[in-house]
Amino acid sequence: MQLYCNSLTTYSRLKTREVKIGELLLGNDHPIRIQTMTTTNTMDTMATVEQAIRCIEAGAELIRITAPSKNEAENLLNIKNELRKRGYTTPLVADIHFTPNAAEIAAKIVEKVRINPGNYVDKKKFEQIEYTDAEYAEEIGRIRERFTPLVNICKEYGTAMRIGTNHGSLSDRIMSRYGDTPNGMVESAMEFLRIARSVDYHNIVLSMKSSNPQVMTQAYRLLVQQMMAEFNECYPLHLGVTEAGDGEDGRMKSAAGIGTLLEDGVGDTIRVSLTEDPEYEVPVCRDLVKRYTQNITPKNTIPAVTNIPYNPFQYKRRKSFSVLNTGSTQVPAVIADFSKIDNITPQHLCSIGYVYDATTDKWNIGDAAADYIFTGHQLLPFELPGTLQVICYPATRALASNKSKYHPIFSGSGYLQAEEKDAAINFVLIDCFSDDTVLNDYTYLAELQNDASVVFCLTSQNERTMPAMRRMVIELINRNIQNPVVLNITSQWHTIDEHLIHFATTAGAMLLDGMGDGLFLEIDDKHYQSLSQKNTSASGRNYVENTTVEAFLNNTAFGILQATRCRISKTEYISCPSCGRTLFDLQETTAKIRAKTHHLKGVKIAIMGCIVNGPGEMADADFGYVGSGPGKITLYKGKEIVKRNIESSTALDELIGLLKGSDVWIDPVN
Repeated sequence: MQLYCNSLTTYSRLKTREVKIGELLLGNDHPIRIQTMTTTNTMDTMATVEQAIRCIEAGAELIRITAPSKNEAENLLNIKNELRKRGYTTPLVADIHFTPNAAEIAAKIVEKVRINPGNYVDKKKFEQIEYTDAEYAEEIGRIRERFTPLVNICKEYGTAMRIGTNHGSLSDRIMSRYGDTPNGMVESAMEFLRIARSVDYHNIVLSMKSSNPQVMTQAYRLLVQQMMAEFNECYPLHLGVTEAGDGEDGRMKSAAGIGTLLEDGVGDTIRVSLTEDPEYEVPVCRDLVKRYTQNITPKNTIPAVTNIPYNPFQYKRRKSFSVLNTGSTQVPAVIADFSKIDNITPQHLCSIGYVYDATTDKWNIGDAAADYIFTGHQLLPFELPGTLQVICYPATRALASNKSKYHPIFSGSGYLQAEEKDAAINFVLIDCFSDDTVLNDYTYLAELQNDASVVFCLTSQNERTMPAMRRMVIELINRNIQNPVVLNITSQWHTIDEHLIHFATTAGAMLLDGMGDGLFLEIDDKHYQSLSQKNTSASGRNYVENTTVEAFLNNTAFGILQATRCRISKTEYISCPSCGRTLFDLQETTAKIRAKTHHLKGVKIAIMGCIVNGPGEMADADFGYVGSGPGKITLYKGKEIVKRNIESSTALDELIGLLKGSDVWIDPVN
């Protein structure tokens, strides 16, 4: 396989083997399945059953339940029997990490078991150990000996298996040879897959999860390529961004990673890992999947890609030059859409990070403050704060008395014909493959090529927005056109949740491949008017930060940039979604930690409910807060334990002390 999917321009599901999980069929062009995981104590049969039913009724097609020991594995039978007695036949999945014995028990009871190859047999010490080829082979033999009994049980009982690699829990053996890399994640799974295939067991699903969407997408792409190269076939893929967090941030991070792969037809089942009750994960999954259950064959075709001028397995930002604060190595700019506001006032700027203080006669500018506002036909009757500037139509800019703060946006060919242009920066709108446009319709690009004042704004009315924009960027790269590119994405969906998924999927997919020097999000006129002043999601949650549509769009733009690691504007929380292993209330604890640390821009804090999701799963975090026993917390700096088994009542204060001692703490501004 040359790439990792069937096509970069036409939607086509990647062909995978068919896997049977109970009566549910997965892969082989069957619908993309939705799943979630219970957060109750597995030994509490009735609580687990009740929560599973809530998830099933919300739309979950698979329910995963943790089984950390033999006792929990055995109790899966009681849970299954109770669900079946109540008429629910949804397949159950046992989640196994360190205990092969529990997996072997569970495989005789439930329809699927999930193992993590990084800690199913291996015990991690986070040591860099050099292995000779002979020693490495000996380790593989040890894995074969311990893993084969489970495979044989699964064959006998018709049980499916997920080989689920996690970025943060790679074995010492893998780390020593491949490092903490997507390649290491792939090889970790392939070792187990080869063993299963050697005994003719194929009822297997694979996953490559990470809290970093960039690592996650690269790992899945590499896995597809490796399976095709080695076996000439692919097994079904379970997609997820692990420890995504909660609220909008968790949804955006999940959509950026999962949506990027779904856009290219990769993925057979998904789970969104939120630090919320599991039934709230399901609507997010549904919003993601429904984009690919409709007829999405576009009316307007996108030219096929004959030359791939970038590496989809390794991040590298597209080369561009700077135009003012856009392009080159500068963080992507954010443009706020104010064109739908009548009579723009200074108060409106509060929604995009600018707050005026009348006492000092100064503007306070937040870390998530937009760089430009698009006003359309309006000039502003007040002075703008700081470096904030205006984008407007050329005829409107011509009326401005002070043109230094106003910059025009032209159509592609309109720029060439314009009599008056901006000496500093001109935004040129390029409609990507709408209305049956073909490459020959973009001859004007040659005349704009490398104009030192031009920033391209890519937009598209094509039903396949992301592939259309990506195809245009590929064309720019092939023609060595290095003007900066702003992604101008318009949503025509209905609810706030749907808009969030659309923006995160479309923009996230572009940004994760290094394509984009700015972000300009819009909601079309019809749906803009239908949104209330206080936006409520389909799940009933209030987006408390987003008191206006403009605030929602601005926070979403900065959230996507943060999720894709392109522009850091706030603290990042890597928090697990809770399960039966969790040793404290994750939602409550995450909220408390967020309240005290949300002002620490760029700091990554992991909040993990137990040691399984502890030092390994928080591989990408700067600091960790990990449940280590009932009422006990262990604090980490990176992967190093700083304080072990401290009382949970004082753990937050101890965490703040650790942040202060590490010189990352700043006092919050009241």
